[in-house]
Amino acid sequence: MGISIWQLVIVLGIVVLLFGTKKLRNIGSDLGGAVKGFKGAMKDGAAADSAKLDQKEESTIIEGEVKHEEKDKV
Repeated sequence: MGISIWQLVIVLGIVVLLFGTKKLRNIGSDLGGAVKGFKGAMKDGAAADSAKLDQKEESTIIEGEVKHEEKDKV
């Protein structure tokens, strides 16, 4: 019921005849560049998010003393 290797070869041959090898090579390199750029953007975004989170954590720290006052017991 699945696709056999011969069917894939025929489809690949038709695609090569329609577009040509040079066009397919250009499409492949463009697609590879897009994937590489996407991965780089994801890494940069994750680094920026972690830096922003670290900065936010540092800005929420409040330093000071706790003074305990005894209230009058009734």
